[in-house]
Amino acid sequence: MMSHPHATAPPGAPSKRVALAQPRGFCAGVRRAIGIVERTLDLHGAPVYVRKEIVHNHYIVSELQKRGARFVDSEDEVPEGAVCVFSAHGVSPAVRARADRRHLQVVDATCPLVAKVHQEALRFARDDRIILLVGHAGHEEVEGVLGEAPERTIVVETAEDVSRLDLADDTPVAYLTQTTLSFDETTRVVEALHRRFADIVGPHDDDICYASHNRQNAIKELAGHNDLVLVVGSRNSSNSLRMVEVARGHGCAAHLVPDVTHLDERWLEGVSRIGISSGASAPEILVGELVDRLAALGYGDVEVQQGALEDVVFAMPGRLADPVTGRVPRTPLAGEVR
Repeated sequence: MMSHPHATAPPGAPSKRVALAQPRGFCAGVRRAIGIVERTLDLHGAPVYVRKEIVHNHYIVSELQKRGARFVDSEDEVPEGAVCVFSAHGVSPAVRARADRRHLQVVDATCPLVAKVHQEALRFARDDRIILLVGHAGHEEVEGVLGEAPERTIVVETAEDVSRLDLADDTPVAYLTQTTLSFDETTRVVEALHRRFADIVGPHDDDICYASHNRQNAIKELAGHNDLVLVVGSRNSSNSLRMVEVARGHGCAAHLVPDVTHLDERWLEGVSRIGISSGASAPEILVGELVDRLAALGYGDVEVQQGALEDVVFAMPGRLADPVTGRVPRTPLAGEVR
């Protein structure tokens, strides 16, 4: 355990401390996506257009805008022939078709784990199965997967939705899941699907990404040993929101903190132990700012809990190779400074 220089706890007061979750912050897909935008700017210069937010974090979007990235809601907003990066959340075939018609120079930053779900949707559609996509309607990732076979895909959000499906129980179905869901809640939905349908298949491997699973497990550990859990992440970050839900589901008060300015000191009343984690798209600088603020409020002892070691690295697209050497830059590992 280390003591923060701003610690101000008076003598005799209950010990105030902060526990940092491990792992936390950037996953491999997020590091790759951010690196793709940065590398594309290096190769092509500004502006580079990005369809939707490259990852769901306001700080990252702001920093990339300063470098010359322009974020748009639709590929139709990109000038014809310009460079356009698709976000980590993936896109539907219809979006790709419109980009082709506009002759856009597409750089695809879709997370490989999301791309896997797209391929599974195509496989199940070829098998003439109804696809039950477990996820949040309207989320960019869900919209992209839904677009692979829209005529035979149904979005299911909760276990209660399963009983309301207008399908015969002997309908051949397949299920897929959004990658950033709560593992426990998704398990309940999938179990309900298996109880309902006799002819049901699923993906060969779990669709919920390793990073979401690891961060949720770390949150459970925090919730069991702290009075309050704070999750650093943007309000539109699905995996960050699920982490807050997981902490609350395990009996601990929890709040989302997009950045340190959103810390409500009323949350700290009567609290001596605070657990902190961050979503898979939240940069460590935001965690550091929150830790510093808490230290100034007396929470000066900081410890890092033990957790899963993540060493996953996803390769950059070949089209971002150096034009002289032909080498593709390596995506930074977790914790590496750019």
